[in-house]
Amino acid sequence: MPIRKELTMPMTIQPTDATLGAVITGIELAALNDASWHEIEAAFHEYAVLIFPRQHLSHEEQLAFATRFGEIEILVEGLKTVPISNKSETGDLFEENSHRMQLLRGNEGWHTDSSYMPLSAKASVLSAHVVTRAGGQTEWADARAAYAALDSKTRDRIADLAAYHSYFYSQAKLGHAVAVGSGYGFFDGEPPLRPLVKHHPVTGRPALYIGRHAGKIPGLGDEEAETLLNELLAFTCQPPRLFTQVWQPGDLVVWDNRCVLHRARPYDYREERVMMHTRIRGERASESATNYRAIAASS
Repeated sequence: MPIRKELTMPMTIQPTDATLGAVITGIELAALNDASWHEIEAAFHEYAVLIFPRQHLSHEEQLAFATRFGEIEILVEGLKTVPISNKSETGDLFEENSHRMQLLRGNEGWHTDSSYMPLSAKASVLSAHVVTRAGGQTEWADARAAYAALDSKTRDRIADLAAYHSYFYSQAKLGHAVAVGSGYGFFDGEPPLRPLVKHHPVTGRPALYIGRHAGKIPGLGDEEAETLLNELLAFTCQPPRLFTQVWQPGDLVVWDNRCVLHRARPYDYREERVMMHTRIRGERASESATNYRAIAASS
């Protein structure tokens, strides 16, 4: 493990040209003190996506940083940081039509992490370990700025609407039929119901809460619901509300799932790509689905 040297430059927070995102330099996350953490936390609430170039954190160091944001969401039993990769545990690349590759391709649709779970995610941390020669970027879209840019008629229309979020639904749209219990998120309970407009529990800012997992909307027909969700998604995911990260090994990004959408970009799946992902659980008071709040309150 490389020796961590004492920093001689102050931490710098440089906003991107988009409505979200800031690049933070002059800090070693592996040696993060409380004063710097408070600056990072404030920037997280303001910019929603924070980029830390060339950190080269170990899995343990990434977990320690992620834990600053809250309780870790367990995606794979026994692991708190999981690989997002086309490379198997045996070192082979997954087959093109394998279950794992179908899930990876699903990540190329706009989404927010764990919206399909009774308790959605607060934040996510992603670091690059092996990158491809081309493609494989990650994009984020600012759902706060999108809501702010909506006309009053659309705001009024969606004010009281909610959508069911389902991992089965989003994968089925890609032709991937998934059995109950075949991975995280594929459970047999009622799909979580979530308002189309979410108010951030810290900043209070409203944001659209949509994405590929959102499907049926109570009170609307299936075709009308799909059209509305597609229109909102297309409106959200365009400049100046977009930021794209072109990954280099060692880069780390943390984002706020409560107010941004993200997606992976395609790459040559014959090339190895290894990312490490740590997800932070949402807080029950603000991230519990509408139809699961009674259960959350009693647990």
